[in-house]
Amino acid sequence: MAMLATSANAVSFRRPDDVGRQRSEPAIDPAVVGAAVVDACGEADMTASIVRAVARSEAPVPPAWVCGREIGNIVVVKSVEPVAHATEPVGAASDDARTRDRVARALHELGPQSAVALSVRFGLTPAAVRRHLDGLIAAGRVCEAAERKVRGKARGRGRPAKLFALTDHGRDSFPHAYDDLALAALTYLRDTGGDAAVAEFAHRRLAPIEQRYESLLAGVPEERRPIELAAALSADGYAASAQQAGPGLQGTQVCQHHCPVSHVASDFPQLCEAETEVFGRLLGTHVQRLATIAHGDGVCTTHIPGHVAPGHISAHAKDSPAVQASPTSGKVDV
Repeated sequence: MAMLATSANAVSFRRPDDVGRQRSEPAIDPAVVGAAVVDACGEADMTASIVRAVARSEAPVPPAWVCGREIGNIVVVKSVEPVAHATEPVGAASDDARTRDRVARALHELGPQSAVALSVRFGLTPAAVRRHLDGLIAAGRVCEAAERKVRGKARGRGRPAKLFALTDHGRDSFPHAYDDLALAALTYLRDTGGDAAVAEFAHRRLAPIEQRYESLLAGVPEERRPIELAAALSADGYAASAQQAGPGLQGTQVCQHHCPVSHVASDFPQLCEAETEVFGRLLGTHVQRLATIAHGDGVCTTHIPGHVAPGHISAHAKDSPAVQASPTSGKVDV
């Protein structure tokens, strides 16, 4: 049986007839042998054959014999270190997200900045800052901006510095005080002009919307208008739906699951009242507001009296790509 002798960087093979006697072959330089083996078999084949033999606890076959060439009884193999696969640390993604938020906040507070200026501010390299800026640009939160001209200050020579600024989408990710501003303005209007002035403002605000909806509903049969109205409201962000009225009620209900002015309308109901009047004119019939988000209800519900055939809403929804019918309840989600 062949014997295997190993060391840190070498593996030697001996035949049974080598034991107890001195071989007469000339000495072989291990470096030359190793190069010849790698030349003949390839480093991967040679290493793999040794590993398989040791794992099976069997007598390994010298790689040179496997390749069909006997070059001696000593084989030198370069030790192969396992390649460590680079893996991203568990918290790397969250750390990147936090750093990008800090970069975006700096642009929000300071205005357009260069990558160099941001690197100084955060103690990062310009390359690292550019990587975060590239991520923000890909997300649509940041864009490149033209260099600001300062009156009375001459720009130095060379290419102008590339600046980065927040986009409108990037600004929307920060808190706004629009509700507070609207409340302050309407409060002032009511204090100076009374409730009639607030009501007039509410009607003027909805006038262009009413005109646009009128063109959308032109030529639509009366019984189908609630569905088309819900589709138009959804396109404007109200997440509206049209459904048959519940037990004891006859007609259709238009439900708005989102209201962008609910915080203001809770103090100024004239906004809801003006919207209800617009719905009545668009649908050509009397309508009744049953619930509003501004008053704490989960949805704004407008009831339109009149009989609608149970299968009618579903049939219309099939024809309209903006509306999906529910086969069980007759509800149309837009």
